[in-house]
Amino acid sequence: MVSRKWLFVASALIAGAPAALAQAPAAAPATPAPTVVKGNVVGNDGKTIGTVTATGNDRVTIVRLVLQPGAIPPGWHGIHFHAVGDCSDVDKFLASKAHVNHGGKAHGLLNPNGPDDGDLPNIFAVADGSVSAEVTSPTGLTGANGLLDADGFALLVHASPDDHTTQPIGGAGARIACAAFKS
Repeated sequence: MVSRKWLFVASALIAGAPAALAQAPAAAPATPAPTVVKGNVVGNDGKTIGTVTATGNDRVTIVRLVLQPGAIPPGWHGIHFHAVGDCSDVDKFLASKAHVNHGGKAHGLLNPNGPDDGDLPNIFAVADGSVSAEVTSPTGLTGANGLLDADGFALLVHASPDDHTTQPIGGAGARIACAAFKS
């Protein structure tokens, strides 16, 4: 009798094995869609000179910047995230305040005490003054220390290149273009 019970149990296990193996694997958790914000870039005369798209999450922001011919002088230019999404004072763009800097770090991608949250690589304007660039930042677009906080943020284009070390803005010079973003 005992051997018949074991034979029955073994048969049931063997018969059920294919069904257990055929179950679909657990689905991976869904990745949330990134946040996307778009804005116009204005020059010091208040006219629109291009567009910018920021795509990101709480860990990263990817910026795609397109400036039309004649937008800025040819050559290298520093760009930075500034703390307030305000480009209303077109002559100097000072309403955008200083760089985003939640951690209180020094300016500069190459600074051993940096970078601050607003630091970005330089962009290059070709001979006709146009720009097509995509840059990535470890500063999140959303989340606790994200760019899209209560007062938003601005992307500023400077007159000169950023040397990525000198304080406070790497020698990047005057603010010549601005795009504002609000949450």
